[in-house]
Amino acid sequence: MFNNDMVFVDGVPLRAVGWEGDITKDKFYIDYKAGHVYIGVDPTDRLVEITAYDNAITRVTGSVHGRESDRIGPTIRGVTFTQYAYRAIEIEGTNPEEVSPEANHGKMVVGTTLEHVTFSHCSRVAAYLRGDKMTIRNCLVSDTGTEGLFVLSSSDVWIEKNILRRNNMQGMLGYFPAALKIFNQCYRVTCVDNYVTEQPNSSGIWYDVGNWDGLFINNWIEQSNDGFFFEISNGAICAGNLFVDCNKGVRSLNSRDVHVYHNTFVNSVASFERTPRSAVGDHFGWHPASGPDVDEREGHRFINNLMIGESSFVGPLLQCEQTPSLCETLQNPQIAAMGGNLYVRESTAKAQPMVAWSPLIAEANCSKSFESIDELKPSLKGLGGSDVEWRNYHGYLLNGRLTGNYSLSEKAAVKAVSTKEVPVEILKKIGLGESDTALPGAFGKVSL
Repeated sequence: MFNNDMVFVDGVPLRAVGWEGDITKDKFYIDYKAGHVYIGVDPTDRLVEITAYDNAITRVTGSVHGRESDRIGPTIRGVTFTQYAYRAIEIEGTNPEEVSPEANHGKMVVGTTLEHVTFSHCSRVAAYLRGDKMTIRNCLVSDTGTEGLFVLSSSDVWIEKNILRRNNMQGMLGYFPAALKIFNQCYRVTCVDNYVTEQPNSSGIWYDVGNWDGLFINNWIEQSNDGFFFEISNGAICAGNLFVDCNKGVRSLNSRDVHVYHNTFVNSVASFERTPRSAVGDHFGWHPASGPDVDEREGHRFINNLMIGESSFVGPLLQCEQTPSLCETLQNPQIAAMGGNLYVRESTAKAQPMVAWSPLIAEANCSKSFESIDELKPSLKGLGGSDVEWRNYHGYLLNGRLTGNYSLSEKAAVKAVSTKEVPVEILKKIGLGESDTALPGAFGKVSL
């Protein structure tokens, strides 16, 4: 059951249930009509708290006491917001429910800054944020009911050095939250050097519906469903990131021009997917209409990545999927350029596919799984020609898997790969300068 109010006993949140008969020591029920709160422990000598407000700050866009908005966003630094029913902060703004030009939204409140702010125990979202030229830096977002942060219909947003953990804390099913949701026709949202962890019931950072030119650099995402999720959107660069124990490290769904350079994937799939979903007959018609059309969902690049499958990992390291009904009309690969990738499968892992690929017109449902990348190469007409695989590998690889050091060990003797397919400005952003060669993965220099 979902309830906006929250109840805490000695600082520990309880779980809402639908009637007093379901109460246990870790659950609560509120009879709003009678004004009663039921808990399953003796409150004597305990601190029992209930949320008193549904938010702390709302930045409105309309007139207040006869004064019009100056359209300047708030600057909030060094504040802790905790135990709010619903959300701690809301920045009001335009919510387009149609395909909307960039000039038509994000302009009602501009320049919001959140720095060194802690958000915790908000029963839905820590903050709903709207408006161009926003900065979110050095914040902690923890223990929220659905999403962590929600950025909506905004442009030129900078999100840096934040920690996001434990959202969807009640494990709701049938709802698809993320630690950070970037939603509805946002332009040029940059996520750099963020740490997302403890997200078994949630995605990591999700650019959802009609977004343009995302930049996703040097982030660390672990224990998440989809680490970097780019859906029904147009153009992103994903470089220098680490994905650990995610269901899918990178997931591109019904998008185009997602360029994936120099990332490290540990037990995390890189997945490129397209379906027939379009604006025709869709319940949310403006969602698919704001992204690329069905025949435009291609142009991805997958260059110089390190893919590691440990003994516990099941499934392919790379997959390209499309709905079989598209096989007759969409026969070009979703990936336009691929090379310099290293695929490593531990020797103790069970035999299983290294890559799953579609479309392959000669195969049933135009898809096939391959135990070796070398088996796939003849079907790709040059794609992946410089990719290398280490199957049944046993030996040195990372400098400190158990200590969080995911750089490649010098003892692994991994060969450097060409960086000519990676834009120089991206190489600089991920610490490789103007190098002509580098190691595959997010840590492109040999580390002792």
